[in-house]
Amino acid sequence: MVRVTRPMSSWRIVLWFGVISLTADMVYEGARSMYGPLLASLGASGLVVGVVTGLGEAMALVLRLVFGPLADRTGRYWLLTISGYALTVVCVPLLAVAPFLGGAGLAVAALLILLERSGKAIRSPSKSALLAHAAGALGRGRGFGVQKAMDQVGAFAGPLVVAAVVAATGVIWPGMLVLAVPGVVAIAVLLVLRARVPDLGAVTGTPDAAHPPASDDPGSEPSGIRTRGAVRAWLADAFGSHLPGDFFRFAVAASLTTGGLVTFGIIGYHLTADAVVPLATVPLVYAAAMAVGAVSALLVGWVYDRAGAHVLLVVPVLVAAVPPLALTQSFGLVLAGVVVWGLALGIQDSAVKALVAELVPAGRRATAYGVFAGIQGAFAVIGGAGIGWLYDVSLPALVVTVAATQLLALGLLWRTVRPGAGPHRRARLHPGA
Repeated sequence: MVRVTRPMSSWRIVLWFGVISLTADMVYEGARSMYGPLLASLGASGLVVGVVTGLGEAMALVLRLVFGPLADRTGRYWLLTISGYALTVVCVPLLAVAPFLGGAGLAVAALLILLERSGKAIRSPSKSALLAHAAGALGRGRGFGVQKAMDQVGAFAGPLVVAAVVAATGVIWPGMLVLAVPGVVAIAVLLVLRARVPDLGAVTGTPDAAHPPASDDPGSEPSGIRTRGAVRAWLADAFGSHLPGDFFRFAVAASLTTGGLVTFGIIGYHLTADAVVPLATVPLVYAAAMAVGAVSALLVGWVYDRAGAHVLLVVPVLVAAVPPLALTQSFGLVLAGVVVWGLALGIQDSAVKALVAELVPAGRRATAYGVFAGIQGAFAVIGGAGIGWLYDVSLPALVVTVAATQLLALGLLWRTVRPGAGPHRRARLHPGA
C-alpha cells in the first residue's frame, strides 16, 4: 500500500520557519554580540573593527542584489536558503579556532565574519519568497509577524547563552563553539521542512507558484542576444532605472542614518578595550538592545500607520545621540546609548521599509528594496570604516562628524515627508487627508 503524505498547512510551515529563524538567530546574533571583543582580543584596532563590521553589514545588504534575481531566475529557492543558513552555521563555531592560529587569527576571524554575513544575503531573498508564498493563505502580515517574533526571541536568547558561557569560562571562544548546537538544530529543521515541502505548491490552501524560470524573451532571437538583453535589463533594475527621485532622496537619507549608526562591534570593542564592563556583560548589553529594537519596531510601526511618515524624523536625532552616550566611560550613559541604538535600529527595521513601499509603484517594489539595500550597503562600508578610524583618532571628532551627517539626513528626510511631497502617497504621509 502506498503511503500518501498530506501537504503541510500554511500555519505549520510558518511555525517551522519561525523555529529555523529562532535557532539561526541564536547563532549569528549571539556571535555578533561579541564580534568587537573577539577582534580586539586578536589584536584589531578600532579601524579594523569598524571596517570588518561595516563591510559585513554591507555584504549582507548589497549581495541581495545578486541572490534575489538569481533565486527568481533559477527557481532554486530551497538550495539558496539552505546554503545561506549552512554558511552561517559553519562559520560562527569556526570562530572558536581563531585564537589558536597565532598571527593569522585576526585575518581568519575577519574572513569568517564576512562569510557569515554573506550567508544572510544568500538566504534572505529566497527564504522570504518561500515564507511569503506559504503565508498567502493565512495573511502575510500575520505570517511574517509570527516569524519575526520568533526571530527576535532567538536574537535575545543567543547573546544570553554566550554571556553565560563567557562568564563561566572567562574567555570568548567557548561561547562561539556552543553556538554550534542551535545551528545544528536550525539545519535539521530546515532539511525536514525541505523534505516535507519539496516545492512551493505543496502548501494547503495556496496555489502552485513553483514554475520554472522563464526567459526574458522566448521569441526567435538567438540565445546570446536574449542573454545580453537579460543582463542589460538586470543591470538597469540594479541601478534603479525608472524609480522616482523621491525614492533616491529617501534612500540617501536613510543610508546616512545607517552609515552614521555606530555598529555594535565598535560599542563592544569600546566596552572591553576601555574596561567599562566585564567581558561577559557585553552580550547582555547586546541582548538588551535587541529587546529594545523589537519593541520599538512594533510601536513605531503602529505609530507610522496612524501618524504618518513624520515619525522617521526622529531617526537622525537618535543616531547622533549614540556616540556621546555609548562611547563614554560611564556604564549608565553607555546603557542609555545602547537603548537609543536599539530604538534607532527598530525604526530602521520597520517604518523605513514601510515608506519605501509608498514611494514607488507597486510593480517596482521588489526592485526598489534591492536598490535601497545596495545604497545602504555602500554607506555601511564608508560609515563603518570612518567611525572606526575616528574612534582611534578622536572621539570628539567622531561625535561631531556623526552629528553633521545626521543633520544632512534630517534635511533630506524633511524634503521627503514634508506636506505636499508626493500626491501618490498623500494618504500615508498625511493620515486623514
